[in-house]
Amino acid sequence: MDKLTALNRANPNIPVYSIHDEAFRTYGRVIAADTAALCKTAEAAVEFPTEGSKYLASISELEALPEMAALQEEYCGQLDEQWGLCLGHSNQLNALEWHTCNEFNVAVRELVLLIAKRSDMDENHRLDANKIKAFYLAPGEMVEIFADTLHFCPCEVTKDGFSCIVGLQRGTNHPLENRKQGLLWAKNKWLLAHEDNTSLVQRGGYPGIYGENWVIHPVDSQKG
Repeated sequence: MDKLTALNRANPNIPVYSIHDEAFRTYGRVIAADTAALCKTAEAAVEFPTEGSKYLASISELEALPEMAALQEEYCGQLDEQWGLCLGHSNQLNALEWHTCNEFNVAVRELVLLIAKRSDMDENHRLDANKIKAFYLAPGEMVEIFADTLHFCPCEVTKDGFSCIVGLQRGTNHPLENRKQGLLWAKNKWLLAHEDNTSLVQRGGYPGIYGENWVIHPVDSQKG
């Protein structure tokens, strides 16, 4: 049984699509690139969390790679990009965010992205969780997520956890110089919390997502 089939059997309430499915083209595009050096460097650069997840906006070892420079030249329009890593253990929606720039993701370890469109929000920045779709990335696969696509921390496919290289315009996700205003959570980062995510709401997250707080149930790491 392949991993995508196993994921769908374990998660009958939310279909999990491949990024190669036609449905993904609304949210981003697949980049056919040799990411082996990027993934090897990412695995060695950061100690993997035993629980929870963490995000590092910029990792010098990644940014120094000639392969990264070539990708940036081809896909980033000569803008200054930061290349970091989001990794660990997570399997629930909890929130969504967006930026004014596209985001590049490379699956160092396989993962699922839960995503929607900004146009799916109503005039009060409220989003029905039924608008959200789930997409699977195999290890080494790379995508460009469009700026009008809502996304957040990836979900793990197995209990080995997820690991994702994240490329963004430099400064994105850095702390604000002034206090948070409205949905603006960090520099170039607007955030919707799921209304059931009381911890994030209590810290000032706007409770804009309602309905199912989707959970991606991991599968046996030996399957697929």
